[in-house]
Amino acid sequence: MNIRTDLAYVEMAYGLAEKARGRTSPNPCVGAVVVKDGRLAGFGYHEEAGKPHAEIVALARAGRRAKGATIYLTLEPCVHWGRTPPCVDSLIRAGLKRAVVSAIDPNPLMNGRGIKALKRAGIEVSVGLLVEKNGKLNEAYLKFITRRVPFVILKPAASLDGRIATKTGHSRWISSAEARESTHLLRGEHDAILVGSGTVLRDDPRLTVRHPLWAGKRIMRVVLDTRLRTPRDARILSSPSRGDVLIFTGPRAPERKARALESKGAVVIRVPLSAAGVDLKSVLAELGRRDVTSLLVEGGSRVLTAFIEGKLADKIVLTLSPKLIGGTRALSFLEGEGTASIKDALPVKNARCFPIGDDRMIEGYF
Repeated sequence: MNIRTDLAYVEMAYGLAEKARGRTSPNPCVGAVVVKDGRLAGFGYHEEAGKPHAEIVALARAGRRAKGATIYLTLEPCVHWGRTPPCVDSLIRAGLKRAVVSAIDPNPLMNGRGIKALKRAGIEVSVGLLVEKNGKLNEAYLKFITRRVPFVILKPAASLDGRIATKTGHSRWISSAEARESTHLLRGEHDAILVGSGTVLRDDPRLTVRHPLWAGKRIMRVVLDTRLRTPRDARILSSPSRGDVLIFTGPRAPERKARALESKGAVVIRVPLSAAGVDLKSVLAELGRRDVTSLLVEGGSRVLTAFIEGKLADKIVLTLSPKLIGGTRALSFLEGEGTASIKDALPVKNARCFPIGDDRMIEGYF
């Protein structure tokens, strides 16, 4: 065993897994590399849900060379039937000598069972190399598979003084063209986008993924609309082929309006109300039941504030544009009561900043 060699091949496996980012939900992104006598024998990654898993693709490429070889996996092999058979059986039949597995799968159906099965079959197993990469690559899957609710990413665009619109509500465009293009790339990596009814009424967005790298990508569009103010001719309802539209409303919203929106293809879902509007925990639970593993929140100030104050957001991707808007009536992306002391301020952890066009993008975790 050579740790430098193992590191290199695990890195290669993660490079393969990255190619499927945004395409495997509700499954994780996984890469695999098979090495025999110091030479690459096979490789593969899980392309999308329902297609063969990474290790099956890699073993097929390796063929007979898999016997006595080492396989490098970013995630432990599955032991249960899903859309595809258990991968661990194929690994055992292939006659592998060794398996280097980066991360344990926290799926309750797994959680180390794949590792134990390999060891019982006499295969030498190493676990934990570059495990932090899996935590980043599959952050949405890791939350979803253990809690059955989506990983929530807030995506505001603001001026340097934190405003997301002027005092008149005008917001097009705070961010640069390059930043807006990156938004469509980011949308492509997620299962659903969420906004409030105010954004629908003010901006009339389509909320689709419009980027050549994501041609044909469907994404669920989610609207929080307590009083069902979404008009029947809203552009979000004009493109059913680009993704389902779910409108969450309160128990007493007019049935007539609900039927009108449903006639345009929307799914209207009634949930309890909270002080901030529709109950966000109920919304996230319903999205989890629909296998939404990642949710991109592009809503206005009220929606963003509700997610932050409710401690329901996992990550923020903030675009800061070198503009100053000012004005006491211009909204920031975080309103509410605010904290009384700096020590009570909500920290953003593991923050990193990078340029995009004239803007700066800040990414961090709550």
